[in-house]
Amino acid sequence: MILIDKNTTYISPEAQIAEDVVIYPNNNIIGNTVIGKGTVIMPNCIITDSIIGENAKVTAAVMEEARVGDNTTVGPFAYLRKGACIGNHCRIGDFVEIKNSVIGDYTKASHLAYVGDVTIGERCNVGCGVIFVNYDGKKKHRSTVEDNCFIGSNCNIIAPVTLRANSYIAAGTTVTDETPNDSFVIGRSRQIVKESKTSRY
Repeated sequence: MILIDKNTTYISPEAQIAEDVVIYPNNNIIGNTVIGKGTVIMPNCIITDSIIGENAKVTAAVMEEARVGDNTTVGPFAYLRKGACIGNHCRIGDFVEIKNSVIGDYTKASHLAYVGDVTIGERCNVGCGVIFVNYDGKKKHRSTVEDNCFIGSNCNIIAPVTLRANSYIAAGTTVTDETPNDSFVIGRSRQIVKESKTSRY
């Protein structure tokens, strides 16, 4: 283990860290955390009772009872809550919150998304502003996204619902019903243009 600054880093005595892990300053590694070889922990992380695979990179993120696979990048400013299980070669970017969800290999959620109570397959894209709407006011519900799905920016996925393999969800769509395989789904109001009306508003 390469510890850049021991004076600004806390590591729990229960933690298991491979020899060639690099830990930058201002990190807290708490509880029974396990970090695999070749992984880099950049500054300003709080990692609690979590498992991080090999050759991963975590930057300015909070992880609580979460799992991250090999060759996956997390952060900056990502929040992986209890039950977040991220596969290999994934990208979890800035301001992405993941709770009680499974993310398949090579899937990306690059920024500004809430991923709660969902199983997402491999090679999927979760666009900016996507929300998995899991709470109806009384109960939490779970959704499924199969392999090779593309979810465009600012989509709402209303649980419980299934997106079948190779579905393409256009930006701004709210999904409430199961999508067939290889489907293009668009559900947004039509744009209306009123020319020369700006002065009225």
